[in-house]
Amino acid sequence: MVAHCTEDIRLQLRSWPEVEAYLQQNTGVIIPLGSTEQHGPTGAIGTDALTAEAVALEVGRRLGVLVTPAQAFGMAEHHLGFAGTMSLQPSTLLAVLHDLILSLARHGFERIYVINGHGGNIATCKAAFAEAYGTAAARGLPNAGRLRCKLANWFMTSEAMGLARELYGDKEGHHATPSEIAITLALEPSLESKQQPLPDPAPAGPIHSPEDFRRRHPDGRMGSHPSLATAEDGRRFLDVAATGLVTDLERFLSESAS
Repeated sequence: MVAHCTEDIRLQLRSWPEVEAYLQQNTGVIIPLGSTEQHGPTGAIGTDALTAEAVALEVGRRLGVLVTPAQAFGMAEHHLGFAGTMSLQPSTLLAVLHDLILSLARHGFERIYVINGHGGNIATCKAAFAEAYGTAAARGLPNAGRLRCKLANWFMTSEAMGLARELYGDKEGHHATPSEIAITLALEPSLESKQQPLPDPAPAGPIHSPEDFRRRHPDGRMGSHPSLATAEDGRRFLDVAATGLVTDLERFLSESAS
């Protein structure tokens, strides 16, 4: 596999003639989807967007697939009890993703691969795909019948989950996890200064509202021990997550639209 220059696969650094030329050879594109929300007392608020973009760029670099700018805001209503969280309502996120997909489809992109870093986005993202298919057909886009979208959650790849079990066991938890914090440490060395030992977290449980979440999980963690994370772990997670998603994306790009 030949690695491509990161600058070459970043859509925001290409000109429109370059994108038209790319579409003659490849109709695939990656959208990194994250969230801007609390990640415990020591985690960066931008964790989900940072990790999704980093994994997406690594996948794109390995395959030569264009990567759009990250959609850094997601459905994080349940985290609004913590300062700094910025959330889109499900209907807003659905509309944003729908419009982004239709914009890309209009130009000839037919394989839209969303690399997601936030579990709260999953249901809305899948709903956006369904609506985009209907709109593409209703608008009579020439490639409507060939348009396909796929959601890939980097943290749910078997490779990333296996590494998390190996490194952290049940201390991985469900939010502000050491695996995602580790990637941010590898990306942003300044975040090392925030890391510190923490008391045992509240266990994971149901989420009903921002106030309920804050009451059940007063420091924002759900069963996780982010102090276990290291930058070296983060580099390993970035590699294994990208490896799993490269295989998945290759399969997606080669699938027939029939």
